[in-house]
Amino acid sequence: MNKQLWMHFELDSDNSIIRIEREFEAALNQVWAAWTESELLDQWWAPLPWKTETKSMEFKVGGTWLYAMVGPENEKHWCKADYKNILPHQSFSYLDAFCDDAGNSNTEFPRMLWELHFESRQLNTLVKIRIKFDSRQDLEKIIELGFKEGFTMALSNLDRIFDLS
Repeated sequence: MNKQLWMHFELDSDNSIIRIEREFEAALNQVWAAWTESELLDQWWAPLPWKTETKSMEFKVGGTWLYAMVGPENEKHWCKADYKNILPHQSFSYLDAFCDDAGNSNTEFPRMLWELHFESRQLNTLVKIRIKFDSRQDLEKIIELGFKEGFTMALSNLDRIFDLS
């Protein structure tokens, strides 16, 4: 694995935004598939020792990915992504939420608007992620839950998948 892959994590608290840029040692079509196909997402989305189990996924505008983050004691935390825009192999966006196993949003936690852009860079692919919160307090709550550490671990899981392919 190339240890020089680019990663940048930025908190913009004044605008309630997290910006992440992450390079992967894989072709754009492989990286796109890893972010848009449930069979692949289930292999890397959760930080270890957690895992992801997809209940349903319709990757289309208006569709939803409903999944559980499953812990080592088999505890499940349900989440969903409601897809808003999709430009194949270029970008997509979705509104993320914690929810129950039927997809009903848990209003105790903030929703986040994720916007992802994919760029081919010779043999690698750069993914630019912008996560917008309704308020600075919502952003701070997610950071306090360990988002940066957990998401960084998940992205490392994806590196391992590309190493095996």
